[in-house]
Amino acid sequence: MQPSQEHVVAGQAVYTPGVLSIYDIVVLGISNSYIWKCPSSKIEAHYNANVSANHLDVGVGTGYFPDRCKFPSGRSRVGLMDMNPNTLEFASKRIARYSPETYEQNILEPINKTIEPFDSVGINYLFHCVPGAITEKAVVFDHLKVLMNPGCRIFGSTILQGSVPRSWFAKRLMAFYNKKGIFFNADDDLDGLETALSHRFDNVSLEVVGCVALFRGQLR
Repeated sequence: MQPSQEHVVAGQAVYTPGVLSIYDIVVLGISNSYIWKCPSSKIEAHYNANVSANHLDVGVGTGYFPDRCKFPSGRSRVGLMDMNPNTLEFASKRIARYSPETYEQNILEPINKTIEPFDSVGINYLFHCVPGAITEKAVVFDHLKVLMNPGCRIFGSTILQGSVPRSWFAKRLMAFYNKKGIFFNADDDLDGLETALSHRFDNVSLEVVGCVALFRGQLR
C-alpha cells in the first residue's frame, strides 16, 4: 500500500517551533544515548567522514549536524531540503554563516526543481519517519539521484527494528511513536535497508550502533 498524504504530513507535523527548541536535548541528547544506544557523537563522526564541500542535507531537523560538522572547505555550499517550513527556517538560521540554499520538498515525490547537483547527501533520522515499507521508502533514494553528481556519497542514520538490539524501553517507545504516527518503522530491518541501498549504490556500508544503522553508499 502506498503511503497516504495524511501519513506523510503526520510524520513531519510534530516538528513545531516548540518541539524544535527542545529536540537537541530530548532526542540527540537523552534518547540517542540512553534509549537508542547510539550517542550523537557517533552520528557526528559518521557525518564528518562523509560530508563534502558541496553538500545537501535532507530531513534537516534542527540543523545540528551541519552546524557542528567539519566541512572540508570554509567556502562550502550547503543545501537544506525538507517538506516542513519550520525545520527549514530553524536549521537555516542556525547555519546562516554558510548562506544555505533551502528547498521545501516532499521527497516521496519527484524533484522537479532546477538545482545544481551535490557531491554528498545526508539523510539523518529521516527514514524511520517516512511512511511505508522500506521497499516503498526507497523511492527517496531514486528521487535524490537527480541531485547527485557522479561519485556522490549518500549517507545517514535511521532507527531500525528487526534483529537489531533493542531494550524493553526502546521497544515500548518505538511502539508508542509508531502508534502516534511519529515513526513508521515497524517493518524496517537491516536486511531491507541494505538491499535498498545495494540495488542503487556502490560501496555500500552499514554499521549498527544500538538500534541505529549508520549507512553509506556512492552513486554509480
